[in-house]
Amino acid sequence: MADVDHKSLAISLNQRTWTLLEKGDRSAAESDEMIHAAHGSLWHWLQAGGPVQQQRGEWLIGRVYVVLGFCEAALRHANRTMDLTDRHLDVLQDFDLAYAHELLARALEMAGETGRALDMWNKALELGTRIAGPKDREIFEGDLKAIEFQPACASLTD
Repeated sequence: MADVDHKSLAISLNQRTWTLLEKGDRSAAESDEMIHAAHGSLWHWLQAGGPVQQQRGEWLIGRVYVVLGFCEAALRHANRTMDLTDRHLDVLQDFDLAYAHELLARALEMAGETGRALDMWNKALELGTRIAGPKDREIFEGDLKAIEFQPACASLTD
């Protein structure tokens, strides 16, 4: 087998995933492609990267599933992202922690776990204010606004 540049492939697939995520009129075939590109990016990072790339790859897959409304898959990858975040705090950036909480909040919202979702969302907002780099903070804030977060209120009969 010829040498494979896993890092370049991971980056290229990541960029393709983002192009599709940001596309407003995505077709069903493009949604499928987006899923495959996100998973492919992570697979290549697992060959060429470390825990930082793995955490970010899991986050991207979770984001894709949130956008597509696939609750179970979103929750699975959000929990994986949070686990990797907790295990590798020493090598992650401040924004990685904020993003991990943001994703878990969205996945919990989809799963109907309103209380936990709000707790995670508020933690993500707090962590977002601690992002040291102004450009990183601006990107995080933009990503927060890109998907509405509005957990349903629990009814009085719950």
